[in-house]
Amino acid sequence: MSTAVAPVRTGQVLADLIPASRVRDIALVVGGAALTGLAAQLSVPVPGSPVPVTGQTFAALLVGTTLGARRGVASLALYALAGLAGLPWFAQGTSGISVSFGYILGMILASAAVGALARRGADRSMLRMAGTMLVGEAIIYAIGVPYLAYAADLSASVAIAAGLTPFLLGDALKAALAMGVLPTTWKLVKH
Repeated sequence: MSTAVAPVRTGQVLADLIPASRVRDIALVVGGAALTGLAAQLSVPVPGSPVPVTGQTFAALLVGTTLGARRGVASLALYALAGLAGLPWFAQGTSGISVSFGYILGMILASAAVGALARRGADRSMLRMAGTMLVGEAIIYAIGVPYLAYAADLSASVAIAAGLTPFLLGDALKAALAMGVLPTTWKLVKH
């Protein structure tokens, strides 16, 4: 039985380097959902905000980038549906719909965007990876903050202060981590 890895080609994401099969795709989708659920448990409450700082957004963007748009969306949709069904793997071990559910919806769309960008090579250099992460984060906030405002009955300025501003530094750190990890992984794969 051969364990050879497929050669690197343009138009690929990291997951494509594993020999193709339905079993591979199912395992990647389930694994991406599980990674996101585990990362959501890395949670720190933010004073004055109903939204905690978590590893969830980083995991969601990593899943989209490494799996590609189709599998990334499937993975984050599975994560969302399992949490809605009662699996306690949203931030702080919660499930169901909360005021922060808009961020999860945003993560589904962000995984599609970063996955599509990765397929075009955006995960292969530090600078392009930074842009990819910024696009993903912007999509998450573009959905999460208005949802927070609506669900918690907050004004736009209060929702921005509670659901965006406290997270910018952490998101910059997450982007920096991704800028190092993914392009380095591609360099290692090429060797």
